[in-house]
Amino acid sequence: MKERFPSLVAVLLLALLVIGTWWASDYTLRSIEIDPPRRITHERDSWSDHFVMVRTDPQGLAINRLEGSAMEHFPDTDAYEVTQPQAVSHHPGSPVTVGTSDHATMDQNGERIVMVGHAHLKRLPDAEHKLLDVRSERLVLKPDQDLVYTDQPALVVNGQSTMRGTGMRYDNRSRQLMVYSSSDVKISGEEQGARTTTPRKTSQP
Repeated sequence: MKERFPSLVAVLLLALLVIGTWWASDYTLRSIEIDPPRRITHERDSWSDHFVMVRTDPQGLAINRLEGSAMEHFPDTDAYEVTQPQAVSHHPGSPVTVGTSDHATMDQNGERIVMVGHAHLKRLPDAEHKLLDVRSERLVLKPDQDLVYTDQPALVVNGQSTMRGTGMRYDNRSRQLMVYSSSDVKISGEEQGARTTTPRKTSQP
């Protein structure tokens, strides 16, 4: 028994040390105020003046460029609010397009740009294509798809021809243009516009 007594004392002291350590840790955690999780509100967490953002393809070629006089990022929507934006798309094998507006919101990890206020898209002319000019109060750009569309009234000018309607879609890769709703169409060379009641006007500009 005398031989075991030192071992029992050592075990007891070790147990008291473990219990004391646990109590001190628990007391410390209960006595320190822990900040509650941060509330995510619509407050900007980053911003910039006169910025330029460039996206490249897997080969490293610049295909999309967005710039503006000011940019703000909001964490609750993970969106960028841009003032006086200019969006340039230059995919290999497709004409260059340039979009401008008063304001824009870029979201969906940069896959969508919503241009609002005097929204204007131009497909620059080249040896094979005439100038294509689209105007609306709201245009949605899909830079990676080289696509633009709107569900609001839009005016489309393709060379000397014009189309006006509510809703349009233009695919710059296929050059397919669709103007929806009751659209007014004026074809180059005609003195008077023709009114169409078909739900869709499709052309290959």
